[in-house]
Amino acid sequence: MGPDMTGRVALVTGGTKGIGRAIAEHLLAAGASVAVCARTEADVRVAEAELGERALGIVSDVADAGACERMVEETVDRFGRLDILVNNAGLGIFKPLRQMSVEEWRLQIDVNLGGVFYCSRAALPHLSASGDGFIVNIASLASRHPFYGGTGYNASKYGLLGLTEAMLLDVRYDDVRVSIVMPGSVDTYFNGREQVPERTWRLHVDDCAAAVMQLLSYPKEAHVSRVELRPSQPPRKA
Repeated sequence: MGPDMTGRVALVTGGTKGIGRAIAEHLLAAGASVAVCARTEADVRVAEAELGERALGIVSDVADAGACERMVEETVDRFGRLDILVNNAGLGIFKPLRQMSVEEWRLQIDVNLGGVFYCSRAALPHLSASGDGFIVNIASLASRHPFYGGTGYNASKYGLLGLTEAMLLDVRYDDVRVSIVMPGSVDTYFNGREQVPERTWRLHVDDCAAAVMQLLSYPKEAHVSRVELRPSQPPRKA
């Protein structure tokens, strides 16, 4: 059995599709109230309706610090508190250095790294006030393994690993735990798919959500700071 989240409130960025949507669904199934955000209003409204009465949809851009502050306040205004922040929103622009524009570099860093800082900073007072707050950052195995065309993506994800581990030390005595989940290949919208398939050799979005729920299941005195998640049987290399 997973953790009982009854009475707890979570905010999941990028929570309308893919990994974020799966995390939101698992949290709701465990009894939590959940706010999800995305930049596209149509996606937000559909997700809000499908997730049900304990869900709140917010149109927000995590690359905008002011928008992150408003999103946190809207969540607290609706549900009265905030216990869990899942920083899942992200994007990938896969180009080698010579092909990547300054605008593409900045966008990737602003969303994948800046958004985590903005949301976490805005949420921290509420998470601390809950007495057992939790920040879970969704990163990637690209946080440790570079690849061709990963100039901006690797930089943002390596940075997110460092940010997470430093944040952990910054807030541990404020009654807030900070962890990072680093999945490998996942079948999700991030890879350009129209829908998430049931099961392939890649990880499923529910695998990532299960990792988050496992982190949340530990008692306050225990802290798993990093989870690396990879397909158990990827295709053999020739």
